[in-house]
Amino acid sequence: MTRHESRQEAFCLLFEKTFTDMDLDDIIEGATETRDLQVNDFTMQLARGVIEHQEDIDTLIESKLKNWKLSRISKVSLSILRIATYELKYVNDIPMNVTINEAVELAKQYANEDDYSFINGVLGSIAKELNLENKTRKE
Repeated sequence: MTRHESRQEAFCLLFEKTFTDMDLDDIIEGATETRDLQVNDFTMQLARGVIEHQEDIDTLIESKLKNWKLSRISKVSLSILRIATYELKYVNDIPMNVTINEAVELAKQYANEDDYSFINGVLGSIAKELNLENKTRKE
């Protein structure tokens, strides 16, 4: 499974988590039974990492929203932003441009037509705050 596919699976798990208080393991069990979910270490790292750091991630995302609140962002876009923000802040072996590009691609596939540019802008601001735009992180 590629990292892109792992991100897609993590996105699906986290998107589902926005609708329920179920434990991640229960969501995974249900998804495995109903849609042949494939979970690898990277998928689990992303999903568990976002859940573990969600409060900090949401605070960082919200600080970059101009005249918006998290509650106004679609659950699709929010799930994508959470995964990418987790990667930017907590995963040092993935280049910043790869993380942002992958988030934009997920948005083009799953979100509304114009959401990818919004996601790109928010993530660019987050990368700037984290001082990542001048750093080369290697995968």
